[in-house]
Amino acid sequence: MDEFIAEVRAFLDANARRRPDPHEAAAWGVGDDTIAYFSTDPPDVDRANAEKARQWQHRRFDAGLGWITGPVEYGGRGLTTAHDLLYDAIEAEYDVPDTGVLAVIGLGMIGPTILAHAQPHIRQRYLPAMYAGETIACQLFSEPGAGSDLASLSTRAEKDEAANEWVLNGQKVWTSGAQHSHFGAIIARTDPTVPKHNGITMFIVDMHAPGVTVRPLKVATGASPFNEVFFDNVRLPADAVINKVNNGWAAAVVMLRNERVTIGTAAPARTSPLAYDSLSKLAATLGRDDQGTARALAGLYARERASGLFGQVLREEAMSGRDPGARGSEAKLAGAVLGLHAAEVALGVLGPAAAGSTSEDVRTVITAIIGVPAGSIAGGSNEIQRNIIGERVLGLPKDPGVDRSIPFNQLAVGTQKR
Repeated sequence: MDEFIAEVRAFLDANARRRPDPHEAAAWGVGDDTIAYFSTDPPDVDRANAEKARQWQHRRFDAGLGWITGPVEYGGRGLTTAHDLLYDAIEAEYDVPDTGVLAVIGLGMIGPTILAHAQPHIRQRYLPAMYAGETIACQLFSEPGAGSDLASLSTRAEKDEAANEWVLNGQKVWTSGAQHSHFGAIIARTDPTVPKHNGITMFIVDMHAPGVTVRPLKVATGASPFNEVFFDNVRLPADAVINKVNNGWAAAVVMLRNERVTIGTAAPARTSPLAYDSLSKLAATLGRDDQGTARALAGLYARERASGLFGQVLREEAMSGRDPGARGSEAKLAGAVLGLHAAEVALGVLGPAAAGSTSEDVRTVITAIIGVPAGSIAGGSNEIQRNIIGERVLGLPKDPGVDRSIPFNQLAVGTQKR
């Protein structure tokens, strides 16, 4: 392990600046994996940050540090979870680009799903490129008529037997990072004559193929981190299937589980405007030294610490090959609830005088507060997470599903409502 530490230090010393303040290093024992899931940056800054993330990931990969635990045959290093966690802890001491645009969806969700379910030619083509920072991937799941009830999706893929291709038509929405992505993992209905969970297939789709249209969606903060994506007679190769035809729901469940684990187990972003470090400094600047503010900040610190430690446990389990299962929903829910609590604490720190403030720091906090509710919806709403926890962790009775055995084309769901 000493040789690995020396290798990591040599790479980081040669390619990044060490943070001058040791306190900026990660506090919870893992790296400061800031989630760039809900970027509040304007489009030009967002694009520049995505390019910086790609360049940094490429440097890491060339140095053998881009996929530390990955299989060697797909560009990984083949080392242990301990090596990966150690790298994260050391990297947190350096000022490096935020790789969330790559890590959260592509490397945290799509990469593990491809590794677990895709055919060898897909693994070989996409995994090395993803972990080398050459390509960015997006997840194409939600639709206007299929959000929480994802299995009611109506985007369809029909086989053109003569051309040996699939023809894709439909619309996806709330797609994070589609504006940066080179390819996406999409689920589409390939057999409407069977129950809704059974006739779904997962595909790889080229985001620059003819017929693909990406349109940004502006959110309350003024940024456009999400997109709606339209597919008009998009042609997919016959071998673009992940897993098997009509067995896409199994792969989708794995990807959703990876999503919740990735979001829920990321280290608290100490640089976030709503983090304890940021709010405590802002409170000192504003002269908010009363006992109520101190108590609220102490409570936020405790919650951050608890959430971070729980996330670290699940992350270590996931990286060592142990499936956290439904407990990923616990971590995701805890993170969303923490965000809501942090917003309340931030409002208390700001006080009513903030309404007319022209301070850039205050405006940044207010923007972050406005964006907080998104964390309670994206990746599965808090209500969905509580259902999963109740049924799969606590063993409570499952809600009746009267439509689970009825062919999809006989259901009045989603955009089929009559």
